[in-house]
Amino acid sequence: MANNNNGVLSGIAAGLQNTYAYLASQYPKGLTLENINEARGKASNANVLNQSFASYIQDNFKTIDKDGDGKITEQEMNNLSNMISRQGLTKNELIQLYASGSCGISESTMSKILEHFDDMDANHDGRITSAEIAAYDVTSSRMAVEDEFNNRRATNMSVFYGDSSSAESYNLLSYKYKSNK
Repeated sequence: MANNNNGVLSGIAAGLQNTYAYLASQYPKGLTLENINEARGKASNANVLNQSFASYIQDNFKTIDKDGDGKITEQEMNNLSNMISRQGLTKNELIQLYASGSCGISESTMSKILEHFDDMDANHDGRITSAEIAAYDVTSSRMAVEDEFNNRRATNMSVFYGDSSSAESYNLLSYKYKSNK
């Protein structure tokens, strides 16, 4: 996963914020569940409204609407974005975003995150943060390099003994012979 995954969750939070801002601009009296349904059905929104993020907001409306007034406010969306940034997302939330379409994460990256979710969740709280994804990515990269080195060390003895195909070949034993000359 050597892609820059540090921004995976911040990209999701920003996508949700941008989708909310677009929807809220169409409904200045407040964004209701009915407004989201209507906006998702408008042909004029087809190329500008991210259906994946709109679907997430729609499916999680009651959770986002903390005061229960039937409207999602800018503050409630800011709280959601801050929560995602600080606490991360659960596997089910990631699956929901992924299943609803383009959520700004490549299919290969999302597949790897979902496949290794439990390994990434370092504190075992059922959520992964951008920091946990980045730490897993660094650890995985380091382990791949170590495995490559260990495999090379075990299978490529020409580095130690030298390669007979070249008179100018360097090997680990050459320092001894050069220092005795």
